[in-house]
Amino acid sequence: MRDTPTVLVERLFIGSIRPLPPDGEPTGMFKQPVTGVRMVGPEGLIGDEQADRKHHGGPQKALHHFPAEHYAAFALRWPERAARMAPGVLGENLSTHGLTEADVCIGDVFAIGGCRIQISQPRQPCWKINHRLEAPDAVAFITESGRTGWYYRVVETGPISAGDRLDLCERPSPWLTLEHYWRTVTAHRPEPALLARIAEAPGLAPDKARRHAERAEWLRANVR
Repeated sequence: MRDTPTVLVERLFIGSIRPLPPDGEPTGMFKQPVTGVRMVGPEGLIGDEQADRKHHGGPQKALHHFPAEHYAAFALRWPERAARMAPGVLGENLSTHGLTEADVCIGDVFAIGGCRIQISQPRQPCWKINHRLEAPDAVAFITESGRTGWYYRVVETGPISAGDRLDLCERPSPWLTLEHYWRTVTAHRPEPALLARIAEAPGLAPDKARRHAERAEWLRANVR
């Protein structure tokens, strides 16, 4: 893991629910950059909306952060759609350069503006990304490359704005970068002991912790 730099939040994005072509499924992925001071509540930026509340939004997925540098890889992968490969297109709330999944860990707590936020899990890519990018293999590419982005829970509510610094305050699990986490949990047969250790990582979303603990037990019982 590289040293985690202090970076600036270059853009904040907020969106409302809109139909997603071609079938008109509702989505909150269409977001627009906003300026000025914005308030963050327990479930994220005030005014931001999510259509599928079962899989997006809520306290464990309050803010979505996606590294802006990943879009260069997307543009290379789909050059015919390079013009749309820019921050905001995947529905992120926070956009930065300088932090990737190799630089941050599950449970990391950051100060930003008047808030404190904690990394709870990677973003699990879903089929709507294929439609948003008009690329049927987008989810597979993101999954295989580990360019997932991540979610925060809100530890302390307050104001934030584009240009605020994102300062690392706490790192309870320096061994568990998001890169390492993703590589392990997406493996066909991860080591049960490692999976069980991941399940106990401070700050990991409770549903993910439960799922990994159950999978570790199953692997111990069924794989020889």
